[in-house]
Amino acid sequence: DIRILFAALPDAKIRGFDASRFSFNNKAGRCVECEGQGQVRVSMHFMPDVFVGCERCNGLRYNGETLAVRYRELSIGQVLDLSVSEAMQHFGALDHITTKLGYLKDLGLGYLKLGQSSQNLSGGEAQRVKLAAELARPGGARTLYVMDEPTAGLHPADVEILLRVLKRLVDRGDTLVVIEHQLDLIAAADWVIDMGPGAGHHGGQVVAMGPPEQLAQDPNSITGSYLARVLDRE
Repeated sequence: DIRILFAALPDAKIRGFDASRFSFNNKAGRCVECEGQGQVRVSMHFMPDVFVGCERCNGLRYNGETLAVRYRELSIGQVLDLSVSEAMQHFGALDHITTKLGYLKDLGLGYLKLGQSSQNLSGGEAQRVKLAAELARPGGARTLYVMDEPTAGLHPADVEILLRVLKRLVDRGDTLVVIEHQLDLIAAADWVIDMGPGAGHHGGQVVAMGPPEQLAQDPNSITGSYLARVLDRE
């Protein structure tokens, strides 16, 4: 959406630029020195190579002609250096852009840069970016999501954020099947299937099933004994 916006600007039309010109993967628009990376590799011979900021584009990834096109005084390179929260302010009047950015912010990712490489995201961040993309999809599809340990590596505060997002998916008619050990998430489920009684070859059986409150009362469920403490706390 941001590339389409830049392509629609008068300066871009005069130059004959289309939306692809504003992708740093496009040879026509990216900096020839760093090939759109914003950094160049410096060989240290007997030591590991290091990366330094590209002097030709000042780390902005694009060539001069592409950077000359500006929206509200910022080039595409400067826009990609904005955080999600900063970009929401910059594109404040454009709902089709700020709505999608809002999903990222709601998931606690307001600090991420728009141009940040996906390779530099943690597992929890990457997962929440995927969730934001799903939230941005039009509703009404009644989608089935299967998630494997979505809370892995998340701080307890981030688990609360994740729970709110999962609830939004359910509220719009989607169905979630979640493999999980995190008790707060289990306590928020509509229906729990407790597998066990142990791990590995000691497991594989359905020990108990039902709403979390029912499992908490089941003497056969080890999970239920811990779940009861979470429910009492709530």
